Amino acid sequence: MGINKREITGLFPGRMRRMLEDISLDFDQLEEVRLRCGQPVLLRVCGREMGIDENGKLVDLCEGLFKQDKWKKLENINEKELKDTLEIMGGFSLYAAEEELRQGFFTVRGGHRIGVAGRVILKDQKIMGIKSAAFLNLRVAHEIKGCADKVLPFLYEKGRFVSTLILSPPGCGKTTLLRDMIRQVSDGSRDSVTGEVFPGVTVGVADERSELGACYQGVPQNDLGMRTDVLDGCPKSAGMLMLIRSMAPAVVAVDEIGGKEDIQAVEYVRNCGCALAAAAHGASLEEVRERPGFRELLAEKAFKRLIFLSSRREKRGVVENIYDGELRPIHRGFI
Repeated sequence: MGINKREITGLFPGRMRRMLEDISLDFDQLEEVRLRCGQPVLLRVCGREMGIDENGKLVDLCEGLFKQDKWKKLENINEKELKDTLEIMGGFSLYAAEEELRQGFFTVRGGHRIGVAGRVILKDQKIMGIKSAAFLNLRVAHEIKGCADKVLPFLYEKGRFVSTLILSPPGCGKTTLLRDMIRQVSDGSRDSVTGEVFPGVTVGVADERSELGACYQGVPQNDLGMRTDVLDGCPKSAGMLMLIRSMAPAVVAVDEIGGKEDIQAVEYVRNCGCALAAAAHGASLEEVRERPGFRELLAEKAFKRLIFLSSRREKRGVVENIYDGELRPIHRGFI
């Protein structure tokens, strides 16, 4: 299913909405809309930064294709428009998103995330919220159902999903792959080549930053499968433990592990007999081996599969290498 254009344009007031409706743009390729008070409206489309000129046309701002003197001809957003945009995005009741705003973002219908920056409200050195917001970043939610099809057969042993860690540099598609993996592990799947059936199992998702389920008012906007339970906005380490104790999952899924608490929680999940589906930053096996915490997890064979995605922009989301728990390659080359 593609991006709902009206769902995106409806988040903006008058002039901004008309501007986005009129530009020649495939909204399935839209990644971000960035608004900064008094500055040009910037869009990220397929990894390229775009502006909108005075004629309502998209202009590529990448180095070598755009001269700085043309910045003056790009459409800007003023203070009132930015405030009106925030009100609309917040459903005219931003207080309802107060807890999320402490983390600098909130989620709207469709799973799209609104990043907010401005003056921070502090109390006893704790962030209580943001006021005088002058910077907004709409991150468009993209589901790519089926992107895990080819990799899933590598992730089962004797018909059971085994603990898997997806690794790549930021922005290379690991969260998208993890999301579809969760959906298929939950619903069940079939190997298109051999016909082997992988039955669906209960999955618990600790979704600290709402990246996987993109929950809106507690309901996932992304399809995570019919047997999936989500703890939204809960710290990863605490969330993994809560899911084990309360929802009895066969698989625990979590994005962006890395901290000491996360590593300890992974150990707890493993000792409880649950499989893990996780993602983390990492460009190569050598790099991951040198990272504290991960070094121990690899030595203990906590993950039976390690999936490395390509770091090349043009191959974003493409699997490059898969290793087993002994760190032996079981697949090399792009999937």
